[in-house]
Amino acid sequence: MKKILIRIAVVLVTLVILMYGTYKWMNARSFQAFGELTRKVETEEKVVALTFDDGPTENVEELLPILEKYDAKATFFLIGKDMEEHMEEAKAIVEAGHQVGNHTYNHNPMVFKRYSFYQSEVDRTNELIREAGYERDIDFRPPYGKKLIGLPYYLQKQDMETIMWNLEPDTYYSKPEEKVAYVEDNVTPGSIILTHPMYDDTGQALKAVEGILQSLTQQGYTFVTVDEL
Repeated sequence: MKKILIRIAVVLVTLVILMYGTYKWMNARSFQAFGELTRKVETEEKVVALTFDDGPTENVEELLPILEKYDAKATFFLIGKDMEEHMEEAKAIVEAGHQVGNHTYNHNPMVFKRYSFYQSEVDRTNELIREAGYERDIDFRPPYGKKLIGLPYYLQKQDMETIMWNLEPDTYYSKPEEKVAYVEDNVTPGSIILTHPMYDDTGQALKAVEGILQSLTQQGYTFVTVDEL
């Protein structure tokens, strides 16, 4: 009986370790099983990449003038189904000279799915990005930052790089001034900053974006696309 209990305990401990390891691997910001991944660039030059996840939405009309005001180029990781509803906004992003990346078609977690699911989510969105007029290489950002084996393997076959981030003010704070202060305290040359201004109907997210642009510009930083970074 004692031996059986010991074996059960060993199995349970092993399962817990495997589950924890899978969770950490799935959410890793700095590595993946296949292909290239970037979360920050090592440089001494005072440049950063401001990235926007989700959309496009009507908020693009307010966001683009803010970026132009600070002579900033950004990277937009767009969702396919949102592009279908807001193709004019997607085209405006491209025409303004910003980088466009793939954030899947449906924004579902890209883990524990069939290989054909990864293929469909990536390819459908790539087609829409091309329809918007974007001609450069297309980078990828996984929804919620989650990935395991199937997705990175497919991206590697498509020669698409995974872009993560090292600063995420929206995760920790809700007030614009708190988000700006967080970035001020943690930014370094080569940082990739993640924000989510697309579904903001209060103006607070857009205010945070402008605060980040203003603050870092005053510190001598310039804003470039991920590929430029």
